[in-house]
Amino acid sequence: MTFTNEQLERYSRHIILSEIGVKGQKKLLGAKVLIIGAGGLGAPAALYLAAAGVGTVGIADADEVDLSNLQRQVIHTTADVGRAKVESAAETMKEINPDVTVNTYRTFVDSSNIMGLISGYDFILDGTDNFPAKFLINDACVLAGKPFSHAGIIRFKGQLMTYVPGEGPCYRCVFEEPPPPDAVPTCRQAGVIGAMGGVIGSLQAMEAIKYIIGKGELLTGRLLTYDALKMEFRKITLPKRNSCAVCGINPTILMPFDYEQKECDLK
Repeated sequence: MTFTNEQLERYSRHIILSEIGVKGQKKLLGAKVLIIGAGGLGAPAALYLAAAGVGTVGIADADEVDLSNLQRQVIHTTADVGRAKVESAAETMKEINPDVTVNTYRTFVDSSNIMGLISGYDFILDGTDNFPAKFLINDACVLAGKPFSHAGIIRFKGQLMTYVPGEGPCYRCVFEEPPPPDAVPTCRQAGVIGAMGGVIGSLQAMEAIKYIIGKGELLTGRLLTYDALKMEFRKITLPKRNSCAVCGINPTILMPFDYEQKECDLK
């Protein structure tokens, strides 16, 4: 692959980095990342992946843009209210970087389609806002051997971790089952500061980029938490559970399944 003059200029700040260079930028252009959820987390992640020159980005989301989304879902504008989120997101990404191929999936992701959706991608970003979806994405990625970034936000707090097959615990190692219904408030009930999506979603994009270029330390085996009011990051070591139902020694989950879900839940 030979860069055009326009590409050399576009990616010049990457290319001068010793950790990326021409070789790393070619890896980015050849990579495929799937974002599940074009909301508060997926929106900033998609913008930065497109700007970075990740060659193929998939976005899966069944929803339309709502006025209340715009406080944090920065990939959409007021003129996009009522449009499919995946269409709005794809248009913005192509405007930022025409090098990027954007695959849109306007569908609700569940056990019937998730294995097919993730199969063609190198890295998965979980930008969903409810526990059942997070367990579904975890289980599917573990079963398919796909690395992924988990994240969640609520109020003034956020968290993320990265799973890489064979290198650490999965999400279910840490959180064995979704909490009981109504045990945790939804973000509609509790609220969320808009910029939190930018902080945590951007970190998810960074994890994907580091995985693609093979540089730096990923959040494998660690949960990074952020408290915006205290301006405090904490990194918690996570043990791998041999008894984990999906990645343990004797797994009992052999295919993805759906929990009943409420929208916008996060522990």
